Formats: sequence, C-alpha cells, structure tokens
Amino acid sequence: MQFTSNFSAPFIRRPVATSLISLAILLAGAIGFGYLPVAPLPQVDFPTISVFANLPGASPETMASAVATPLERQFTRIASVSQMVSTSQLGNTNITLQFDLNRNIDAAARDVQAAINAARGQLPADLPGQPGYWKVNPADSPIMLLAMTSDNVLLPEIYDAADSVIAQKMRQISGIGEVFIGGGAKPAVRVQVNPSQLNNYGISLENVRSALSSANSNRPKGELANLRNAWGIRDTDQLFKAHEYQPLIVTWRNGAPVRLSDIGSVTDSVEDVRNAGFINGRSGIILVVFRQPGANMIETVDRVRAMMPELQSSINPSIHLSVIIDRTTTIRAAIHDVELTLIISVILVILVVFIFLRNYWATLIPSIAVPLSLVGTFGVMYLLGYSLDNLSLMALTVSTGFVVDDAIVVIENIMRHLEEGIPPFRAAMMGAREIGFTVISMSTSLVAVFIPILLMGGIVGRLFREFAITLSIAVGISLLVSLSTTPMMCALFLRRDTGKHGRLYKFAERSFDRLVALYDFGLRWVLRHQFVMLCVTILTMFASVALYVYTPKGFFPQQDVGRINGFIQADQDVSFASMREKVKVLSDIVREDPNVETVTAFTGGGSGNNSGRFFAQLKPLGARKLTADEVIEHIRPKLEKIPGASLYLQAVQDINVGGRFSGAQYQYTLQADNLTDLVGWAPKLMERMSKIPNLRDVNTDQQLNGLQAQLVIDRDTAGRLGVPVSEIDNTLNDAFGQRQVERCIRGDGVQRVVQRDEAWVGVKRGWHWIGGWIVLRLSVSAVEVSERVAHGLARHDDGTRERRVEIEDHEHRGRYR
Repeated sequence: MQFTSNFSAPFIRRPVATSLISLAILLAGAIGFGYLPVAPLPQVDFPTISVFANLPGASPETMASAVATPLERQFTRIASVSQMVSTSQLGNTNITLQFDLNRNIDAAARDVQAAINAARGQLPADLPGQPGYWKVNPADSPIMLLAMTSDNVLLPEIYDAADSVIAQKMRQISGIGEVFIGGGAKPAVRVQVNPSQLNNYGISLENVRSALSSANSNRPKGELANLRNAWGIRDTDQLFKAHEYQPLIVTWRNGAPVRLSDIGSVTDSVEDVRNAGFINGRSGIILVVFRQPGANMIETVDRVRAMMPELQSSINPSIHLSVIIDRTTTIRAAIHDVELTLIISVILVILVVFIFLRNYWATLIPSIAVPLSLVGTFGVMYLLGYSLDNLSLMALTVSTGFVVDDAIVVIENIMRHLEEGIPPFRAAMMGAREIGFTVISMSTSLVAVFIPILLMGGIVGRLFREFAITLSIAVGISLLVSLSTTPMMCALFLRRDTGKHGRLYKFAERSFDRLVALYDFGLRWVLRHQFVMLCVTILTMFASVALYVYTPKGFFPQQDVGRINGFIQADQDVSFASMREKVKVLSDIVREDPNVETVTAFTGGGSGNNSGRFFAQLKPLGARKLTADEVIEHIRPKLEKIPGASLYLQAVQDINVGGRFSGAQYQYTLQADNLTDLVGWAPKLMERMSKIPNLRDVNTDQQLNGLQAQLVIDRDTAGRLGVPVSEIDNTLNDAFGQRQVERCIRGDGVQRVVQRDEAWVGVKRGWHWIGGWIVLRLSVSAVEVSERVAHGLARHDDGTRERRVEIEDHEHRGRYR
C-alpha cells in the first residue's frame, strides 16, 4: 500500500514532468508506428530452402538415383532439418529442406551450399551446372506476378530480356527469395540431324556431338606489342548464331568435308521448346516472384514497384512489363479495416464512458489515457521486431476494454472523495493511494492469463505469441498511465459536482434507475427459483460441450484474399502440343467467369511435361457476388468437361504449413520400406479416398502410368564389339533428348547449343491388339546407335534397321519390332 502511494504521489505533485513523460510515450509510439512493417500475420514461416538440379533428358529414376540420392545423403548431416522432401521428374530434381523455426535461414543456406559442394564428386559428370538453391518455400504463394508481352518481339527474345535483365535486377532486391520465369526458355542454337544423311555418310550422333563440343572455346589469347602500341588479340573462337554453325565441318569422307548443313538443319531457337505461357489468353512470359522466408511482404512489394520504371527502361521499349497479380492488395485493405475497427472501438469506449459518467472532464481523462496506452504500445512493438498484422491489431482492439478499465477505476475512486467535499489535489492523492494496489492486481491477473500462450511451442505458439505479448504490453503501459497521468489529470481538472444538471442528465439518471430496478427484479426472481436456475446452468454446461464436439474445427479460418492458385495435371502420355492446347482451354474457361479479373497459366520447363501452374486474380469483393471458394465450386463443373486434363483450384491462404506444393489444400504422405509396396498401395489409398463424400479433387503426385520405351541391350554382343553401355546411353540421349552439348559465353549470359535427332521423321505406325499384347511396327531410316553397333549389331537386308524395344505401361507389357 505504501509503495503504490509513493509511486503515484511524485506524478501528482509534478504535473509538468508527468505531462512530458506522457508526451514522450506518445511520440515514441507514433514514431515506432511509422516504422512498423505491415504483414497479414505474425512471422511464422519455417526457414525453407529449395534445392534444384537439372540434367536434360534424364529419366525420373536416373534423377532420383544419380542426383537426388547423393544430395540427400549430404543434407541429412545438416543440423535442425525438420523435413526433407525430394521430387524427381524428367530432367530435373527438387529437394525441399525445412528447418526448425528458430533456425537462421542464412546460416542454413551456408550449410546447404557446403553439402552441395561435398556431393559434387558423386554427381554425374555431364550435369550442365552446379545444383543451386532458393531461399523460398515451394508451397508458398508468390507475392507478385509480372507479365512481359509484346506485339512485335518474339517470345525467345522476351524470355532473354526477362532472364538476363529483369530477373537479375529483381533478385538483388532485399526480401526477394527467387524469381521464376515461366512460359519460355533461354535462347539456344538447335541442331537437328537427318538420320538418313547420317547413315549415308556413316556418321554417328556422337561424332556430331564431338564436333559441336569442339566448335567453341573461350581461352586467353594474349597480346602483341611494340615500342609504342599494344594490341589485344581476339579471334572468332565462339559461334552464336545458327548460320555460323551451318558450315561447320563434322568429318571428312572421300577427301571432302561433311558439313553440318549437309546432315541436318541448324536454327536459332530455345533450349526447351516444351514451354508455353498464357496471360489472359495471350502468349507471354511470366515472372513469378517469391519472397524470402522471414522477409516482410509489403516492404518487398513496395521495393519492386518502386523499381518498375527502372526495369522497364532497361529492356526493349516494345516489350511491355506489367503487374498481373499483387498479393499485398488485399493485405493492405485488411490492415486498413482492422485499423479502422481499432479507432471505432476507442470512440465507442469513450462514448460509453461519457454516457455513464455524464461528466466532460471525467470523460476527457480516459479519452487521453486510452489512446496514450495504445500508441505507446507501437513503440515497444517496434523494439521487439513485431509487425502491424491482423493478430497484433486485434490484440490492441481487445485491449481497449482492459485499458479503459484501469483509468475508470482510478477516476471513480477519486470522484468518490470529491463528492465527499475533499479538495481535488488531496482527493487525487487519497484515491490513487487506495486504488493503486487494486490496479496492479488487475493488470497482473490479465497478463497472467496469457502466460500459457507464451509457453506454447510450434507454429501455433509462434502465431499467437505476438498477440499475447502485444496485449500484455498494452496492459502494462495502461498500468503506468493509470498510476501517473490519470491521477495527475484528476487533480488538475476534476471538480466537485455542483448538483445543477440539464434535461439530458436527468433523463439518463431516470434510465439508469429503471435499469437498476430491472436488475433488482431479475436478481430477486433468480434467488427465489434456485432449483430452476441450477437446472439451466447444468443444461448450459452440457450444451456447451455438445456444441464444442459438433462445431467444425480447423487450424486457421478459411480466407478469401481474392486469389486462386491451381495445378494443372494431364494424362501422363500427353504430348506437349496437346498439353499446350489444354492449358489454354482451361485458362479460357476460368477467364470467362464474371468474378475473375485476370488469369495466368504456364506449362513446361521445371513443372513437367504433363503439368502446369495456374494463377487467377478475382475482382474486388464489391464487384463480385461470390467468395473465392464459391467461385471454385461454380467453375469446377465446367472444368470437368475437358477430357485428359484436370485443373485443381484452391483459394490462396496467408499461412501454409509444409514445404510441398500440391494441387489440394490438405496433403497426406504415404511411406513404405520399398518402392514396390509404395507403387501398389498408393493407387488403392487414392481410390478409397476418392469415395469419401467430403473430399474433392483427390490426386497424387505419383506418375507411373506413362508409356515407356525400354531398349533391351545385348550385353554379350556389346562387350564382344567393345561398345560400352555409356556410349549407348549417350547416343540415345543425342537422338531423343534435348541434349545441351555446348555453351557460348555472351556478354549478357550463356547461350547453349542443343542437339536433337529427327528420328521421328518418316515413322510409320500400325496398331494391333492380340490377346492383350500391344504390337507396334516402326520403320525408321537407319539410325546409328553408334558406329560400332551399326557395323556389328544392325542388319542391312533391306536398307532398314530393325530394333527390339519393349513398351511398358501400368497394365500392359508388349514388344514391337
């Protein structure tokens, strides 16, 4: 009791000093508010790093065994790895590493880079480049989508500008984790050889690859100098355009050179022709911008927008750069609404105080104390590194009632002494001394309620920790203001009631008397019917338990942020031309919906040959009648009519758990000790889950039903002729893969040379069903498996080679000749 009296007395005696302290709290909070970052939710992102490696033409099995496995063995030695998921597709592997919440992502990135370096010696020697990593979570939604379109510039040139200029500049912006480019590929020189011409000249595909590999060099040349001048030596050791490769000599036959133009065609194209992107039905290049885990989304987007004029000026004026989707638009609107709610709550609290106290000065004091406590909280939030988000602002809104309670308790106790005729100064001293311990106990009990939340672990604890601490800070500052500024203002401004009141005061007084009388009547009735009230209390308890059991439960409420993401999955044997058409049809269906504003979709590249990504921006809530989930339900029946492809849509959420991108909101992982059990049970589990009425869009990332052509190698004959298996693999890759055989260093990047055999030209197919067996007949003009195989293994009876190849799919196993 003596402590509280000593605490309040100096502030009451020194009003100027107390006013300056209050002003300092107000200014500190106002300045901190200006520097507080804005975010949808508190920082709850798991530190996540996505590692990628590419080997064009390699099968998923090869990528998993030769690339993913050595990397995974090194990654398991990194500390604090909570989850590791790897996905291997045709030509690429992605490994997602998720770390504990308290792990620093920059330190984790250094460990990942060290593990990649340690695994480099175990990776394939023909890997085009070092495996890289992004400090992004693949399951997160991008914060921005930029579109690059043009009426007179070709897509390869637009992609080149996006990759060599725009993406490079954007990756330097603080907070950007990665910029993924979809809808195109890097420029390259493509060499397509004619199998018939190869056979006529007796040239193998490996001969062509060797000639291309030796066509470029980038070595030091030295300089020439005399007594007065010096000349740097340059030569044409690199070829950049297709016409420069056409006269390239591959070999010599009968004393004459065989040039590249004699055996095939050379064109200026791209590294991977299996890419397509659509922006509102128009072809273009899409830049998908991801933020780094832990970076503030609003600040990152603001930096990108501030840099847009510089980005536009750094590329061809005929290329138009625009923002298609901005994830922060709804976040800014939501934060604005919460801030407005906070202001309204403060005004309502002050009005309620005025209605009950009916005294201007008694209302003015809490009107100053409440905003002072709330604004002062912003300063402490800035020092703790918090943000203005939905939960922190909700904590301040909830704390408004707690904050005003402290001021009201102090004012009412001081008013009691004033009504007894005690002078204001003495009444403030007595009232503060008497009520100080009560205010401290009230504030302490409120803070103690949030201690269990502060001790919670995991993502739930991290999510609500900022809420609990923010509310506790507001209560603590309110305690300080109630024991210092509030009694000081009471001593200066409060006066004894003279008893002269107007009609409004008298009307309010009569209303309160009626309210007290009604409460008195209700209380007496309850006390006279105790058994009935006991039964009502017990029924209420059971009803509360029943409502808790039957009320739907979830981790976080389903949000409508005005965006829909999608995953396009087609049949596993679909061709790229068919896939491109299906992506366009699906995007057109969604774009025709009146609730949709923009639609962006792309396929190819790292997303796989039979899959694609989809992004839709909905119109503002005032311009559409349906929520995001209702829009999905409205579009779904139209999408189901497209054969051979499915578009799985889901509303974007501000919080995601896990590091795995999928086409559904919930994910289940099936594990087994061996691949055979996994292959057998995964389809069964998916089939049973599809029959559950409450589940929609059940799908799997297991891709095992595509057609495969398997070449059976006669190892005895190959060994007798001295043909290594690696040479057969290289020849097949030369013939049927988009193999990158050489690269040229340009001033603005790297240009690659891609070799591809036109083995599909002149193919004749005949389908026959015989007792469940599939028989295919291919007649291909003499494709050399290699020079030695051609001379030793192949037959030349009618000028055609015959090869035995096995075709395997999920249910059939056949053989064709």
